[in-house]
Formats: sequence, C-alpha cells, structure tokens
Amino acid sequence: MSTVGQIERITQTRIVKLFQTHLGYTYLGNWETRDNNRNIEAALLSQWLKQRGLIDTLINKTLRELDQAAVLGEGQNLYDANKAVYRLLRYGVKVKEGAGQQNQTIWLIDWEHPEQNEFAIAEEVTIKGENKKRPDIVLYVNGIALEVLELKRSSVAIGEGIRQNLDNQKKTFIRPFFTTMQLVMAGNDTQGLRYGTIETPEKYYLQWKEAVDNPFNNPLDWHLSLLCNKHRFLEMIHDFIVFDSGTKKTCCHNQYFGTQAAQQHVQRREGGIIWHTQGSGKSLTMVWLAKWLRENVTDARVLIITDRTELDEQIEKVFKGVDEDIYRTTSGADLLTTLDQTTPWLVCSLVHKFGGGEGRSQNDAHRPIHQRPAKSAAQQLQP
Repeated sequence: MSTVGQIERITQTRIVKLFQTHLGYTYLGNWETRDNNRNIEAALLSQWLKQRGLIDTLINKTLRELDQAAVLGEGQNLYDANKAVYRLLRYGVKVKEGAGQQNQTIWLIDWEHPEQNEFAIAEEVTIKGENKKRPDIVLYVNGIALEVLELKRSSVAIGEGIRQNLDNQKKTFIRPFFTTMQLVMAGNDTQGLRYGTIETPEKYYLQWKEAVDNPFNNPLDWHLSLLCNKHRFLEMIHDFIVFDSGTKKTCCHNQYFGTQAAQQHVQRREGGIIWHTQGSGKSLTMVWLAKWLRENVTDARVLIITDRTELDEQIEKVFKGVDEDIYRTTSGADLLTTLDQTTPWLVCSLVHKFGGGEGRSQNDAHRPIHQRPAKSAAQQLQP
C-alpha cells in the first residue's frame, strides 16, 4: 500500500501544530466535508466587527461592500477583483449608518495592533468551482482568507505545489476563491517555502532569506515562522503589495529589509545608501519607501534623481503603473519652481538639472572641479 498520502499528512499535521503553538493561530478544523466554504466567512467577520462595537446595520453594509468587491463578475479578471478587495482591506470600507448620515470608515483589519485580529487556519478546505478543489491550508484573518498554502512531501519538487496553486486560479477550477488572497505559498521539508501572490508565474516565486538562527529541524517550519508571524504577515500585506499595470507583486527579502532600514534612518533624520545589484528590484523598493514616507512623515515630499533619460522615464512609468501620480520635471528652472511649491509630493528629475555647462563660463567649464568657485544649492540648479 502506498504511503505517499501518509507522509504528506504527517507534514501537514506538523505545520498545523506549528501555526497553533508557535504562531498563535486558532485552528478552525478540517473543512473537507464542510458545506459552503468561502473566502469570506461572514459569521467570523461579523463576530469580530461586533466585538469592536459596530452595530448590525454597519456590519451588514460592510459585508455587502466586501462581497460585491470579491465577486468575479462576467468578464472580470482576477487581478481587478483582487485589487478591489485589497483597497477595502488596506483603506477600510466607507459606509453610512443611514440616509443623511456621514460616511464611516470600517476597518476589516486592525493594522496597527496585529494581536487585536483573529488569526486562524483551516485545512483541507474544499471549494466548489467549475471543478472542486481542496487547498491544504488556508489562513484567515477576521474570517477573510488571505493566504493559501500547498504542501508536498520531501521527494516531490516544490514546483508541483506552485503549479497546483496556479491551476487552482484558472477559470476551470476555483478562481473566485482567490479574489481575497494576498500571499500564495507552496512548500516541502527539503526546499522550504516559496511564495508569491495571485497569478505569479512559477519562475517568479520567491524564497525568503534572513540572517537569524533556525531553531527548527527543517527549512519549511523556519520560513513559515518568519513570514507568517502575525506582525510580519500583516506588514507584508499592508506595506509590500503593489498592483503594477496588471501584475500584482510582493517583495523579496532584500527589498523588505532595505526598506525597513531606510525607514529607521528617516525616523532618526539620517541619510544612507541601499546598494542594489542589477535586476534586484530597486524601482519597487523606491515605490514602497515613497508610499511609507507619504503615510508616516508629515508633509513628506519625495524627489527621485536618476542619471539617464531612460531611467527617468522608467521611474515615471513604475509609479504611474501603481496608481501614484509623479511629476517629471522638464528643466532645471522647472525643478526649482516645483521644489519651491508644496505640491506635487512626488517628483522625478535627471541629475543633470543640478549644475551643468549651461550656467558656467567658458573658462570655468574647463577648470578642474576642485578649483571652480563654490556655488549655492540654488545656483547649482541650472535650467
């Protein structure tokens, strides 16, 4: 008799225990035969909202708004529905108690106090779609499914779990279940964990790396303990998700730690450098850091300087791709005028706008830099 299922069952049982004992998640049960499993468990979410003092009228309207966002309508793609749900998760649901009343913001997640949320897991979650599927483990926060995890035995490559996740997101399977998902994971005991988000191609699934001791016997438990602890799990969703021109993306470890270090420097009013290699995601690091500055530093303004026109164009494209308006200066004079104003908050410019031959005399242009007369910051900005 084959022992394949038994081996995977042992791994899954251990991981369920890890979430309960090490990470503090509530175990909802084995939902293989439970009817009407959904990505929004209305009873759980209603209970959490009621504990926060909301009346039934506001709870019902909030649930209705969330359900409408999470439904895949005719011709709607998963990306757009997932983006609509994410906006409600991150910025709250705007509802009125009654006619003539002002909008209230109802928070589906307490981002500032992770421990005030209800973290839970269910296993063998049977979902009915065009074809029935059963994800191994689903993570819920306040009754909203935010992560799905597929587990494989050690002898099966982790890619099989990734491909299973991708298959589940197809129209012929359980695509509507993924409208609320923020992280999508696959793992085994030998390779550890790989993670992405909705519709992330297999080759772009990421591996977490962190310079801390591994107290576990295998990389899978270690990676899950790092990524799924309550504080970091919510932080990843709140601060490190972007919808970039049709592709949803999350951060790799170097972007996460680089952005965090920059935040600490800003809070101490210090400068610094983040060293990136080519292709390591510096544009998205800039996006996540700029967004954090905008939300956490009063009257923050961000100026992004590059040294090539194609990079200046790329920065503009990246920020506009994630729905952030960025102003691209046209000259040194334009840059000076823009900086003298209070808006826009986000600006990009070429370094050539600072100084240059246009404002120097013929003799001065040929003089070594260390022999040239010193200029004020304003004088260095030439049109």
